[in-house]
Amino acid sequence: MSDWTTSTLEEGLDRLIDYRGKSPPKSVTGIPVISAKVVKTSGLLKPIEQTISPDYYSTWMTRGLPQIGDVVLTTEGPLGEVIQLDAESVTYALGQRVVCLRGKTSVLDNTFLRYLLTSPAQQEILASYATGTTVAGISQKALRSIPISYPSVEEQRRLGEVLCALDDKIDFNRRTNETLETMAQAIFRDWFVDFGPVRRKMAGTTDPVAIMGGLMPDPTRATELAVLFPDALGDDDLPLGWTAGDFGDLATTAGESVDPTRLGEHTPYIGLEHMPRRSISLDNWDYAGKVSSQKSRFSSGQVLFGKLRPYFHKVGIAPVDGVCSTDIVVLDSRTDFDRELIACCASSDAFVAFTDLTSSGTKMPRTSWSHMKTYELAIADAPVRRAFSEIIRPMHQKVVGSVGENRNLAETRDYLLPRLMSGEVRVGDGALEIAA
Repeated sequence: MSDWTTSTLEEGLDRLIDYRGKSPPKSVTGIPVISAKVVKTSGLLKPIEQTISPDYYSTWMTRGLPQIGDVVLTTEGPLGEVIQLDAESVTYALGQRVVCLRGKTSVLDNTFLRYLLTSPAQQEILASYATGTTVAGISQKALRSIPISYPSVEEQRRLGEVLCALDDKIDFNRRTNETLETMAQAIFRDWFVDFGPVRRKMAGTTDPVAIMGGLMPDPTRATELAVLFPDALGDDDLPLGWTAGDFGDLATTAGESVDPTRLGEHTPYIGLEHMPRRSISLDNWDYAGKVSSQKSRFSSGQVLFGKLRPYFHKVGIAPVDGVCSTDIVVLDSRTDFDRELIACCASSDAFVAFTDLTSSGTKMPRTSWSHMKTYELAIADAPVRRAFSEIIRPMHQKVVGSVGENRNLAETRDYLLPRLMSGEVRVGDGALEIAA
């Protein structure tokens, strides 16, 4: 590391854009606002609820406009979360408790800066320059003065490329999972909510692919599926042969209570804080060695549903066996083929809205299985539900498989990060090398 330069952060920066000290007026819809609330090193938390009017953007963004590649750092509540702006997020407004950093072209590569700031050593430095007892924060003056160390710009770019490749694959897997979830929800809604195949038959559609709404483009498969659906609705407005039922007719609660003292310390533990909003992909968890209160046991493939209203729309498929917070309901199917239907139903906007309306309590309203099981839904006959499972199960398996791959990629990145940022490991001609 003898050929690395040590300086203050300010000496390496071309711009530091800081909108702290005031808060932009909110609008019902508009341009998303990047605040410390949504900036996580793992990525922006979406959807971003705080927005400003497009007409107000130019009035607000007078201290400087961000550029693609700029680095955003949270300065308080919490301190030290880091993202790098891309073509989408660069169009957002900058809000409270964040600063936007841009390295000097010949001194500090932005991607290197992103990873440098997330490295354990630099996080410790940030914390040491922070003030505050309840909530740690760092002033602009202190931030500018923190020490940083870096190699040549050429090597910075090589280091960034190695780490970016890992994060890009993680992001690709997540985006693929989002697509799979969207496809699964579209099929669920078309079959069991809108009764699309039935209504299209009633309208005189005869082409099997068209009957299935184009969601099954293979003619042979579409033909097999189309015949499973009746061609009329009954007096109850349900497809003929289907019945009106409740969520509890298909789903049941699992998750027996377990004493954490009887668990191995490496038993996976999932709390509400580990569950992303609006995603069934659960790629984050801790371990039971760090918990002390009563928990609920779950098995891989079961559905976890966060029952506290401030955390609603936290629904996911368990990727491993483990235990979870008692603020999470563990769901399973009554049959060997309805698990996918239950996952899609429980993660739908309509089901989450129902549990929201039926929640009770003042400080922390919550739903319960007794309310969840009364959610009304149309119950198709077994062949339709089995067909749905056959289509959706590979999608959900792909989602869960990507979770495991992302964990491995993240562990590799986290292992390399401090070693690359300290110079212990260098990037040679297409290979990593231990520094002499």
